[in-house]
Amino acid sequence: MSSVQNNVGRGLNIALVNGVSGEVIEAKAFDMWDGDVSELLNFLRPIHEGTIVLLASFDDPATKMTEEARKMFLELGSSVVKEVAFRDSWVLVGAKGVLDKTPFEQLIKNSKNSNKYEGWPEAVELEGCVPQRTLDTTE
Repeated sequence: MSSVQNNVGRGLNIALVNGVSGEVIEAKAFDMWDGDVSELLNFLRPIHEGTIVLLASFDDPATKMTEEARKMFLELGSSVVKEVAFRDSWVLVGAKGVLDKTPFEQLIKNSKNSNKYEGWPEAVELEGCVPQRTLDTTE
């Protein structure tokens, strides 16, 4: 998210990346426990097609999550956002304009019976190569 180690905020940490150049457009954290979900919605609404969205949760990704916010993540390629709940570990690499579900998503549910850490699920790790978009010079 930045050059500072452990620089994430509680809730959803999201970075927007230019799908052609790979440059970070903006990065921001949204407190989904005590914050205002309208800030998240206002951040997601103007995303342009081809923008890559990197998301990592910390602590609580879902308490303030509305149906409108979940729909926006579905449109970015999420296949699990409807299941995301309190203290789940969730990561997503999606894109505005994606035609199918992204293969770059992981969810580990918060469960007393399976949590790796006391009261917390295991950390999620995700790796892979995201295809770079090319500029269409015929437009």
